[in-house]
Amino acid sequence: MTYGKRLTTLALLDSVIVLLGIYISYWTLNPSLHIFQVPMLLITSITLLISYHIFASIYKLYHRAWQYASVGELVAIVKAVAFSTIITGLMQKMVFDNIYVRALLITWMIHVLLIGGSRFSWRMFRDNYMGKQENIKKTLIIGAGSGGTMVARQLLHNHEIDLRPVAFIDDDPKKYKLGILGIPVVGDSSFIAQAVEEYQIDNIVIAIPSLGQKELNRIFEECAKTKAKTQIIPKLEDLMTGKLSVNAFRDVQVEDLLGREPVELDITSISKYVAGKTVLVTGAGGSIGSEICRQICNFSPSKLVLVGHGENSIYQIDMELKRKYQNEIEIVPVIADVQDRERIFEVMDKHRPDVVYHAAAHKHVPLMEYNPREAVKNNVFGTKNVAEAADTFGVHTFVMISTDKAVNPTNVMGSTKRIAEMIIQGLAQNSKTKFVAVRFGNVLGSRGSVIPLFKKQIKAGGPITVTHPDITRYFMTIPEASRLVIQAGSLAKGGEIFVLDMGEPVKIVDLAKNLIKLSGYTIEEIGIKFSGLRPGEKMFEELLNEKEIYPEPVYPKIFIGKAVLDQEDEIEFLLNRFESLNADEIKEFVINLANRRENQIYQVAGNE
Repeated sequence: MTYGKRLTTLALLDSVIVLLGIYISYWTLNPSLHIFQVPMLLITSITLLISYHIFASIYKLYHRAWQYASVGELVAIVKAVAFSTIITGLMQKMVFDNIYVRALLITWMIHVLLIGGSRFSWRMFRDNYMGKQENIKKTLIIGAGSGGTMVARQLLHNHEIDLRPVAFIDDDPKKYKLGILGIPVVGDSSFIAQAVEEYQIDNIVIAIPSLGQKELNRIFEECAKTKAKTQIIPKLEDLMTGKLSVNAFRDVQVEDLLGREPVELDITSISKYVAGKTVLVTGAGGSIGSEICRQICNFSPSKLVLVGHGENSIYQIDMELKRKYQNEIEIVPVIADVQDRERIFEVMDKHRPDVVYHAAAHKHVPLMEYNPREAVKNNVFGTKNVAEAADTFGVHTFVMISTDKAVNPTNVMGSTKRIAEMIIQGLAQNSKTKFVAVRFGNVLGSRGSVIPLFKKQIKAGGPITVTHPDITRYFMTIPEASRLVIQAGSLAKGGEIFVLDMGEPVKIVDLAKNLIKLSGYTIEEIGIKFSGLRPGEKMFEELLNEKEIYPEPVYPKIFIGKAVLDQEDEIEFLLNRFESLNADEIKEFVINLANRRENQIYQVAGNE
């Protein structure tokens, strides 16, 4: 129905109800009364009809979506009817010097009942008959607080969604056996599996936006005991900022289960070294580099230079950021390879950045075992080029993204990243630029990480391949890692290795099991196959060498290790002889160099 037809229909319906109400009230008090024989009744009818439509317009009764009518709409009806009745009484007093109170009270009640009833009956008809879907999925809502109530209301009223709430779960004993929006609270979280079976639940929605990490894991463990699909509503920060609405729930992801409680950033200290400055990010198209760019934009730099070797990835992050910040930040995409020393110096000279985040690197452990020369060229030579260019052109702060695999490295990738750390620490001794490195472990969802691989294997029907049943890794989400990298930059004094608190290490086999359950399968259906450790792979990773450990964090979730370098020039020896070495010699040399330096030159920060 068009807006004009809807307005006309409602106005005519209300007019009939208003006149009918007057006639019924006066006929009830005086059955012999005829509408055309009583001037008082005619004047009353006209006054009431006109005044009602005036107040109906004031309270926008014809502009409301009555299929979602609630207490607010009923209050508006009561006000419109009450004020129009008062105006009619005043008119009776002026014209006839008398107010027919009983007749007006009956009229008022009839109007509230019939006008309100006409609106709410439409809602009831729509809720129960219109748009009713055949394949409705019975839904269990976990959390009977404000978040759960909003989810239930959305599901009850939105017939485009095939989910219908049939029960609540809540750990508050005071809510047990209560009804919310006609939906019962059937028990606490220990009752989830029983509720799913008893009410034949198809979907579970976790509707507690402020839910902590431990509580989420505990609730998911209960949900995983059932075959129901489990979803979750957005986090509280997304709801408060308006980024997402309460009904934008999504599947529970492994990142939700492995993530940690968010750390609050020191906005003031970050703004001091980023706001209004020129920031350059290498590897800007990668998983970490692109997220650093997104996070940096929140702190209003004057210019952001996106440096990357792959044109497609740089194009994508460039377009994304320009859509959001084109009128606020100058965003410059630069196609350049960090191995091209002349090009890197040219870029650094042209843009003269205040802050550099060096995220460009080769990071795949097995791949670098087969290609040690490329690992050295990119991770060692590339870092040296960018760092020396930063020193030459007076960059204030240089932050290199490193890895937990640089600790006691057994592989080429970790060794080259350790040598890259040595390079910037060496420069930090005599440079005005603050050179620092930031180490962290595996990043959830990054390109080439284990989770996308597992998802592909599950989609193909399995099995998931895990190298060893006891292998463990640290995990962190991309946004959290990027935020802490930016925070670490604000703490830089020069020469430090910052280490991000990765929480507790996770068994890869447990990660695989969770991912299978989240995908709606059983472990037996997909299967897990152990393939054996790959070349250069460790059973577990470390974030700090024992000689580096400094017990107290310098900021929540950020630790620091400080190295003192000796005067040996083994790195230059590697660089000078690099072209004459074969792949096996390169591999042996970089691993020995990285570990020799680790064991000989580190001292505990604060205990030198």
